Order: sequence, then structure tokens, then C-alpha cells
Amino acid sequence: MIRQLIISSAMVACAALPAAHAQDTTPPQNAALQKQEIAKGEPARWSQADATKAERERTLRKEIGAALAEAKQACQKGAAADRSTCQKDAQATYQHDLATIPQLLTQSQ
Repeated sequence: MIRQLIISSAMVACAALPAAHAQDTTPPQNAALQKQEIAKGEPARWSQADATKAERERTLRKEIGAALAEAKQACQKGAAADRSTCQKDAQATYQHDLATIPQLLTQSQ
């Protein structure tokens, strides 16, 4: 549920972009690392739940930050006239998501 909220927030930030620009927003260095990891099989950490509140919060912050990075990259691929608004929307979504971390942690207990 938490990941769905974060992913939904990132999608909202990119909603104004054409579909062609919204695809392939993973930074090249991350894509290369992902391919290496996938070639080795699923890492054990993917199936291990966060045991403590601090671990859950760290994961949330990491996912929210990644959603912001992807949204900003998608903004750069959009029309120049829309970039400023797209960037502001992405930043606002990021701030909103960070503000909801306490609620998300409460819900995940």
C-alpha cells in the first residue's frame, strides 16, 4: 500500500507529460545496476520485510526520493514550456509524501 501511494504520487507529477516522455525515466546508471542485479537473480533483500520502524521510515524516504528523481527526469524530457510547472508539481508531491510519512508508518504497523 505504501509503495502504491508513492508510485501514484510520482505518476501524478508526470501526468502532464506525453506518454513517450514518461517512459524510461530510470537514470542510465541505475538501469545498468538493475540489469546486473536481475541477471544474478532476485536479491534476498527484496523479500525481507523491514523489521523496525526506523527501517520502514528509511525505506519510505528512499522510495519517495526515488520517485522525485524519476519525476524530475520525466520533466526534463517534456516540453520546455511545461518544465517549470512539472518540476514544481514534482517537488510539491515530494514534500507532501514526506509529510505523510508518520501516517504511513502508523498504518503499516
